[in-house]
Amino acid sequence: MNLDLELQLDIACHVSAIVADPTPDALAAVLPRLREAGYRRAVLPPLDPGTTDAAALRRAFDEAGIAPIAMTGQAPGADVSSADEAERRAGAAALRAAVEFAADLGADQLNGVPYGLFGQPGAPTSRAALERAAREVGAVADEASDRGITMTFEVLNRYETSAINTAAQALEFVELSGSRSLGIHLDTYHMAVEEADMSAAIRDALPRLAYLELGQSGRGLLSTGVVDIPKVVQQTLDEGYTGRWGVEAFSRPLVGDGAGDMLAIWRAPYDDGVELAADAVRVVRKGWAESAAGRRAQRLARSGG
Repeated sequence: MNLDLELQLDIACHVSAIVADPTPDALAAVLPRLREAGYRRAVLPPLDPGTTDAAALRRAFDEAGIAPIAMTGQAPGADVSSADEAERRAGAAALRAAVEFAADLGADQLNGVPYGLFGQPGAPTSRAALERAAREVGAVADEASDRGITMTFEVLNRYETSAINTAAQALEFVELSGSRSLGIHLDTYHMAVEEADMSAAIRDALPRLAYLELGQSGRGLLSTGVVDIPKVVQQTLDEGYTGRWGVEAFSRPLVGDGAGDMLAIWRAPYDDGVELAADAVRVVRKGWAESAAGRRAQRLARSGG
């Protein structure tokens, strides 16, 4: 049975859970297995638009029958939150290049951290920096929307940014952006650190929630850890969420030393990324089955309706 059709959910898996270097050849081996497990999409890590063969990656996705989601970010000297005008312009140019790259891939979604630098912040982010970032990100998000691409921004925990840590702050950022289309990306891994009430935070973000990523406390299998993923899925569906879902996990031998250092992945919470992806579908399916929509579908299936 095709689980993604049974679930009636649009689920994406981050390929960094499985391979360190998402070359077309590596993806050709992985993407069909994700599709068989029930995924409709796969998320690429941030890639350099200037040195990456988007056409070759697109062919790998097309041949596997699975859709890509692209990612973007900022870098020193190219930061939309900077007080320096040249740095802000460079940051905005990087975001626009990422939109172009997403279009070349055939992606209709661009995730990431477009509002500033990723990493140990060391100091609070000023209101002025947030306002600068919001204006730039909002403008690019509307341009992306005009091209059929939804741009989202991820809410991270305090150890990775001081800019936006909670759903409430994310909603404020959307308002500051003035964008008609900028979407919020929440992640249960980060929410477990920052939110006093995860369900309430998701509920509050629903009007602009475009992507809900499911990640465990230890970055491993969704069936392990302290986050009750089935409950999150069930409650979020019952609140009326109809957007996309993501699965994210990291294991140092699979993600590689460079990304492992950046993300503070020091251990190997799992060994087989494809099995992790399959386990995640089973966990999500459990939450779906406990939701009102899931129970209704099961009743109809039993009655032959």
